[in-house]
Amino acid sequence: MKRNNTLTDVSPRPKWKQWLIDRFDLSSQNRNELLDELQRANDKNILHGEAVDMMQGVMEFGVLQVRDIMLPRPQIDFIYHDDDFQTILERISETEHSRYPVFDEDRDDLIGVLLAKDLLKYIGRRGEFNIDDVVRPALLVPESQRLNRLLSEFRNNRSHMALVIDEYAGVAGLVTFEDVLEQIVGDIDDEHDAEEEEEGNIRLHDDGRYVVQAITPLNEFDEVLGTQFVRDECDTVAGLVIQQLGKIPRQGEELFFEDLLFRVLRSDNRRILLLEVLTGEAAVAEQAAVA
Repeated sequence: MKRNNTLTDVSPRPKWKQWLIDRFDLSSQNRNELLDELQRANDKNILHGEAVDMMQGVMEFGVLQVRDIMLPRPQIDFIYHDDDFQTILERISETEHSRYPVFDEDRDDLIGVLLAKDLLKYIGRRGEFNIDDVVRPALLVPESQRLNRLLSEFRNNRSHMALVIDEYAGVAGLVTFEDVLEQIVGDIDDEHDAEEEEEGNIRLHDDGRYVVQAITPLNEFDEVLGTQFVRDECDTVAGLVIQQLGKIPRQGEELFFEDLLFRVLRSDNRRILLLEVLTGEAAVAEQAAVA
């Protein structure tokens, strides 16, 4: 049967699409050209800067893999299967997360995931605690998985955290639903992030390591750590690290420079957010261990 194509069959063009057509040259031939168009729209104040950032984040989203945003294995806060109730409570109090991987004897022997809220029913009834009653199955994803696929898995499994598995089926890292969203909307600060900022750009921990906000001016960094970095081409610690590496590093990447070890604790595809800095013998020992 011949299809009857009439004007009434054609749906009106959405207003947002007509708005884009009216304001953009949509002749871009590839993703990079379109990103350039978005940046020009920002420069001309056609779009708000935050909107441009999100649109650029969406375009980069399908290219990124889990390994690009995951928390590396050495930085995972976890619980052992044999930990007693008090030990687990102390661990949660110290680290203040809502979810924890549960391992047996090592971090390749994953048991599952513990939600901190599941411990509330044992308050006043500690003798009844059995970790096997509250451990939930873990969502496992490969390092190479694209973020758009990971987002679908989070939705389908109603999960907020996944353990990242390497090619040998070992635990390589951890990724959360928030990590994925931050690639689109930018850094999401929670109440703990606010506390970190209130404590200053540079915090010295008892074990001798420094946790440094990436936006820390180099002159402030020099004053605290006694360094003397040249500020001809960069003004912040993030700028120094990016300049030396020649790229925006991923979480977990390291730079050994001027007897300091810089380790990226938090970053996204556009910027570095938080760094760990080791000095002196600790930096040299860490570098030697990696080599």
